[in-house]
Amino acid sequence: MFTVFGKRIRLFRPRSIWVRRVVQWVFFLLIAFISVNHTLAESGAGIPVLSSASLHAVCPFGGVETLYTFAADGLLVRKIHDSSLVLAGIVLLLSILFGPVFCGWVCPLGTVQEWAGKLGKRLFKRRYNHFVPARIDPVLRYVRYGVLVWVLYITAMSGTLIFESYDPYFALFNFWSTEVAWSALAILGATLLLSVFVERPWCKYACPYGAFLGITNLFRVFSIKRAESTCKADGACSIMCPMNIPVDAVKVVRDHQCISCLECTSEAICPVAKTVVFSTGGVK
Repeated sequence: MFTVFGKRIRLFRPRSIWVRRVVQWVFFLLIAFISVNHTLAESGAGIPVLSSASLHAVCPFGGVETLYTFAADGLLVRKIHDSSLVLAGIVLLLSILFGPVFCGWVCPLGTVQEWAGKLGKRLFKRRYNHFVPARIDPVLRYVRYGVLVWVLYITAMSGTLIFESYDPYFALFNFWSTEVAWSALAILGATLLLSVFVERPWCKYACPYGAFLGITNLFRVFSIKRAESTCKADGACSIMCPMNIPVDAVKVVRDHQCISCLECTSEAICPVAKTVVFSTGGVK
């Protein structure tokens, strides 16, 4: 139960949201299995049919990192597989259609941050996800674009997968391996710790792939839209947004931080049917 503008709001989770939970679990377990199996395969104990699969092979951001090298020389950055280019294309197409669904539904690191955030919600209640000062938060959200430019530039100039040494996603699924740099482990630890105070801190402030996919929010085909004619303006949609987007203040969500999680929609939290919807059509 929340109090917004003097009104008591009961928040609930309909069955439709479980679809996202199931998808998150499926991809988390899949990536974990691929990573562990790849490690076991090196000692001859892995499942043969998947022994060649690695974390780099199923990472779509690798396809973005190697674009310059591939376009200039027809080569891939070392450790990046052809499958990364294919996956990058698929994810980009999905993002143009539906927004960054990879971030909100698929990315295991985003999922783990949400799990850590459950502890923060229990400890801090309504204070959770509101620790960063309002004047600083909007500025910090553009830092991830600086990270994106840095990663692409350094990778293009060096021809090496430089981001691997700082990538918390790689550290999460290889923390037992000697391949993981201490810097990546430190960033992973900081991300999990901050997740107790801020929802999805890595996604909001540092993720270069999230920055890249976030651009598609400006022109995506399907968008989250709010019908002003039926909106009660009770703020329920904004309260549930993990990215702190003021959904109740806009007609169409075009914020570069939207991850298409649909937590703000009438299917999830808005008490009025067909008021906050995910569609291509207009709103009244």
